[in-house]
Amino acid sequence: LLPSGCRSVLTVACEQTEVLLFDPVSSKHIKTLVEAHEDCVNNIRFLDNRLFATCSDDTTIALWDLRKLNTKVCSLHGHASWVKNIEYDTNTRLLVTSGFDGNVITWDTNRFTEDGCPHKKFFHTRYLMRMRLTPDCSKMLISTSSGYLLILHDLDLTQSLEVGTYRTLRSRRTTLNADGSRTPGAPRHGNDSSKARPQASHREGASPRNSLEVLTPEVPGERDRGNCITSLQLHPKGWATLLRCSSNTDDQEWTCVYEFQEGAPPVRAVSPRRSLRLTHYIEEANVGRGYIKELCFSPDGRLVCSPFGYGVRLLAFDGRCGELADRPATETERLREVRSVYSHSDVVLTTKFSPTHCQLASGCLSGQVSLYQPRF
Repeated sequence: LLPSGCRSVLTVACEQTEVLLFDPVSSKHIKTLVEAHEDCVNNIRFLDNRLFATCSDDTTIALWDLRKLNTKVCSLHGHASWVKNIEYDTNTRLLVTSGFDGNVITWDTNRFTEDGCPHKKFFHTRYLMRMRLTPDCSKMLISTSSGYLLILHDLDLTQSLEVGTYRTLRSRRTTLNADGSRTPGAPRHGNDSSKARPQASHREGASPRNSLEVLTPEVPGERDRGNCITSLQLHPKGWATLLRCSSNTDDQEWTCVYEFQEGAPPVRAVSPRRSLRLTHYIEEANVGRGYIKELCFSPDGRLVCSPFGYGVRLLAFDGRCGELADRPATETERLREVRSVYSHSDVVLTTKFSPTHCQLASGCLSGQVSLYQPRF
């Protein structure tokens, strides 16, 4: 469920091949794209205020124009499995998609025709779950079902990456107990002398662009068990990443905020690298097992909205809904619950703030869409 970059359209991706369009101000239903795809629709991304893309479990991506919704602009074929994520690089004007085939593919939408558009495989990794670009499109983050978080630094989407063509950076794990305290001997985050730093591989001829950092972000309560990073979002100012993690035994779910931190500079003179520091976390309701719950930041980055059972929770970094950057870089803290709203008849799977209105939307497993606005 994604509000568009357009001021007047709310688009909804549905399980049964449909895409719904609403007026977010009046809540009126505008149109239903009945057979947008041949299988579940997973994600929607606007490229500008009229052109948007949808992706599906039918392995395709479709381009649509708001001015002519009776037919697709074109269908894009290239993935071999369910397509789960769409991003758009505003610098190169390339559409970027990822799927359960492990591939990240770039599409040159400047040259599309009715038969599709030029595309190439940019990156591949096993167990890929979600892929995101930072707001300035300088980094790509990829989460995996095996608990790894991959970061491609100094991103250049015009280069296709094959194994061995990128510099690899690897970070140590930070271990937290279920109550948020550190395990004895685990790295601390409070100062530069004790902060976990990435270790760079020194390979001759390695390009400074598209350097790969492999992280295993530790989740509270998951010290001795693996976890799956199911949802991945980025702070609107590029300060942090928001993860929804579940244990491999499916008996715990956590929402965690990791702030980008400066890492150790590599030997060669290239751009600075960044690793992550866990700043906030909270345990989730752990209902609707097997379904991915998509959470989100507010447009100003002060609030997190999280699916919570049959409702949503608004979470903040402190009691005053302050900026993440205003928090002292000391101990990891629990997220503060600001408000919970239970308005659905089934498990909530997705939430999204409007980029233009003081409004929040949520969607549940049975297909109900709810819109929320503050009372003044």
